[in-house]
Amino acid sequence: MNRIGRRWVAAFGLALMAAACESGGTAGPSEQALPIQRAPTPESEFTAKEIETTLDTLVAEFNEGAVEPMQMAILLKELGGFFTPITTGANRAMGELGVTGNVVGPSGQGSDQQQRAEAQGEQIVQAVADGAEGIGVSPFGEAIAAGIEEAVADGVPVVTLDTDAKDSKRAIYVGTISEAAGVTAGETLLALLPPAPGTVVIHGADDPSWVDGMNRMQGARGVLEKADYKVVVRAITWSPPGEAADVEAMKALIETADPPVVGLLGLHNVSYRCAMAAEAAEAAGAKRLPVVAFDFEPKTVEYLRRGRIDATHAQRQYYAGYLVPYILYGIKTIGLDATKALFAPRMFDESRLNVGLDVVPSDKVEEYNAFLDSIGVVQ
Repeated sequence: MNRIGRRWVAAFGLALMAAACESGGTAGPSEQALPIQRAPTPESEFTAKEIETTLDTLVAEFNEGAVEPMQMAILLKELGGFFTPITTGANRAMGELGVTGNVVGPSGQGSDQQQRAEAQGEQIVQAVADGAEGIGVSPFGEAIAAGIEEAVADGVPVVTLDTDAKDSKRAIYVGTISEAAGVTAGETLLALLPPAPGTVVIHGADDPSWVDGMNRMQGARGVLEKADYKVVVRAITWSPPGEAADVEAMKALIETADPPVVGLLGLHNVSYRCAMAAEAAEAAGAKRLPVVAFDFEPKTVEYLRRGRIDATHAQRQYYAGYLVPYILYGIKTIGLDATKALFAPRMFDESRLNVGLDVVPSDKVEEYNAFLDSIGVVQ
């Protein structure tokens, strides 16, 4: 989608500005800081109602005490592309809270993962030196752990988002939980399959060094194998000619697998290749097969509109970005344990908060686009 919320309702914008104005600054000797007010989120079948309700409860908890000023920093791998909704959500939350803060992209130092992680660690150190009282970061890698440890030692809590640094001293991870995402995707496809036996092709990861990719694949695989389907994983080919290689390999599986292929499941942003393989096999005489995808890439949306992808799973980047400032403010004002307790229904484990997925069927594409438009987000 190439829109930036043209239909963002005026009432939302006015409420956002009011919240930012009312909650910002420090109360003088003869005045009391006004309570924090969240701008109302437009109603939709895709609104994350449980998260919205928890946030309202969190704000009520904040407003029972003194509204305090705060400085924070949100450090992302980039500001565009996949991170555009995260940036939108984080900026909106900081405006509602009335805190001082910025969403910052990478420093541009270095070209490999290790160098970028080290540069990001330096950004954390600088944010602390500049007075940040809480930091949200989307890590480039585990090398960032030293920067996180230094921040925490200085009394500055760190929350990770999108990508975790599980071996660091971060307080909470906020985002998609790969294991749970794989289970959800597997269940979506399972509902479309004929009774077993049959083979299911998963277009995903089989490299143990890619932990999140493996966890997502294994989550889906477990659901399908438990239902007595044979699962064959076609590892994504990222380098050229990746698309052609993946399509040809999955087409061959459709034509030769025993027992026959009964469905395909893609688990990453190039999962539209499953639909391309299915169409190629159908052109050669194969029957129509259900296809379930992941993410909301333009090519995936095209196949959804044509009805050739039956459903996709959109990650809630906006909510990940929106939650982090509220969590950082919660850690400062009511404490980490109290903040985690309020989010207990969405805590995947002791320290990971699952924002969940939006399951978008092929007949709900326009409704989902309207929802994204209503919150001012490009997915």
